[in-house]
Amino acid sequence: MTDSLRVSPTADPADHALTTSPLARPVIPAEGPRRGAGIGEVSWSPDSFWGRRQQVNADATLMHCETWIERLGWLGNFDRVARAEVTEEHAGWQFADSEVYKMLEGMAWELARSTDETLLTRFESVVARVAAAQDDDGYLCTAYGHPGLPPRYSDMSMGHELYNVGHLLQAAVARLRTGHDDLLVDVARRAADHVCREFGPDGRDTLCGHPEIEVGLAEFGRATGDERYITQAELFLTRRGHGTLAVPPLLSSEYFQDDTPIRDAEAFRGHAVRALYLTAGAVDVAVDHGDAEMLSILEAQWQRTVERRTYLTGGMGSRHQDEGFGEDWELPPDRAYCETCAGVASNMVSWRLLLATGDAKYGDLMERTLFNVIAASPDAAGTAFFYSNPLQVRVAGGEYSGDGVNMRAEGGVRAPWFDVSCCPNNVARTLASLHTYTALVEGDEVSLVLYNEGVIDVQTDGGRLTARIDTRYPDEGAIAVTVLEAAPESTLRLRVPSWAGDARVTGPGGAGSVEPGWWDAGRVQAGDVLTLELDLSPRLTWPDRRIDAMRGTVAVERGPLVLCLESTDLPDGAVIDDVALASDGPVTPEGDGATVTLRLGDSTGGFAGRPPYTAAASAPETTRDARVALVPYHRWGERAPSQMRVMIPASGGA
Repeated sequence: MTDSLRVSPTADPADHALTTSPLARPVIPAEGPRRGAGIGEVSWSPDSFWGRRQQVNADATLMHCETWIERLGWLGNFDRVARAEVTEEHAGWQFADSEVYKMLEGMAWELARSTDETLLTRFESVVARVAAAQDDDGYLCTAYGHPGLPPRYSDMSMGHELYNVGHLLQAAVARLRTGHDDLLVDVARRAADHVCREFGPDGRDTLCGHPEIEVGLAEFGRATGDERYITQAELFLTRRGHGTLAVPPLLSSEYFQDDTPIRDAEAFRGHAVRALYLTAGAVDVAVDHGDAEMLSILEAQWQRTVERRTYLTGGMGSRHQDEGFGEDWELPPDRAYCETCAGVASNMVSWRLLLATGDAKYGDLMERTLFNVIAASPDAAGTAFFYSNPLQVRVAGGEYSGDGVNMRAEGGVRAPWFDVSCCPNNVARTLASLHTYTALVEGDEVSLVLYNEGVIDVQTDGGRLTARIDTRYPDEGAIAVTVLEAAPESTLRLRVPSWAGDARVTGPGGAGSVEPGWWDAGRVQAGDVLTLELDLSPRLTWPDRRIDAMRGTVAVERGPLVLCLESTDLPDGAVIDDVALASDGPVTPEGDGATVTLRLGDSTGGFAGRPPYTAAASAPETTRDARVALVPYHRWGERAPSQMRVMIPASGGA
């Protein structure tokens, strides 16, 4: 099976559509029986949940990112270095280069998904500007190592030089795997060679404060077939956890995952995005080097993190100060950070573990995170974003206005750009390739992981399996899979989500109930119709009693969607700080959300003129009950800035 075709760097751009391999995909382990769907093996309906978002990403978000990167001078940094000018003031943070590379990765995947000559021209123009700034020895960075800037590698803790290169390598992987050994790949290869020389066994005995070079090197090694890069990734992993990095004030070695060797850690810890990028790279190395012990350790870390350090939405990161994981059960809803980039990185880890193990639980977390973190970030136009995704907002947003940069990542409104604007570009590169996570292929077996209306046309060992997926999921719970073509030995499996305890299936073998996990429909042939029926009745979800900050509250979910209460939907005179959900009352479907009974206090919360603490236990009087709508968390704040909460104080019931 040929995974990647290559063309000459001088190939005519007009041949672009002919040179893209349909099997191209972001993650291709060197070892293991499973692979993800290829870029050309899945097409989503344009009016489906993810199809709409993917098209908006292509039509608006990528250009939006490019416009802002140009406007703020982040691309101009490369031009200045290329001209050998003295830098008096570097535009953006020291990691601004990485935003250019993430954008290029998104463009590369989009160019493979749908031919767009205008996008190709823009892509090649940016690449040329990047290439012009590369030093003769392969070093590439606009914030260090040039006239007017600090010396190379003078701040390994916070300098992000290797972090930037990691994102460059991932962008180059997208080009290689979609059939283009071009200028971007040449730039990346020279940069990777430089890293191996500078930081190899005989080079600098140190590491980067922000993991990313590890996963970048691992995937680049896979894409080029050069084992040196994977070996260098493993060396960086081995060096981490020994207190090597200098620690700035208010931070700790844990922030950098430099406090404990990876093999000794029990859960993900420190800065959430750093921890998750690091784990993704560690899974890559463990799989390719056959390190079963390391893989088992990473699986255990994932399990403990999901059980004790992850929010109902799939969001990760409890603390604003260090954008990091808290301790076990430290999950305050109102101070949740849940950075969008951590959602992207979480999916990177879960997908790699799914490929490595085949365990459906990793697909479950991916679905939860996609619907309730990644889908929540961009607005419908694809030009404004949430950076953090808390489960409660006490004060309606309003700090952003106009067309400027939002300096407060934790704001309660979506903003077009941020001072640290990693999330828009991360969303862009994720959505451009998201359809490749639809299915797993193992021999002649195809397993559907994510559900969205469209067509899969997958190459198996025995031939092809082509099927049409008809569904309005997640608004409706019926998923019908019609087999259009199937090689003689083709088999099909469907993932039954962990929340779907009463799912039903129908197929050529009959009908019946099925437990969460994989439903194995067995051998299929053209004309077969398989249907998975998921009950989307709203359900109450109670937090573990050990989560102190959520004790006494309850959430409402509907299928894969977490719902939330917005102050926009409260009746006149009610305040969101003084409501309780009548957990013994009816919870009924309403559009794509639900309607619940809320018990409302008066507008002062019933404690006017009283201190917040009293000697006698008491509670405010309930003034009335009201039926109030809850909306999917992924579209909170769309109508107007609002107060919001996912975890609602409970009245009655458990």
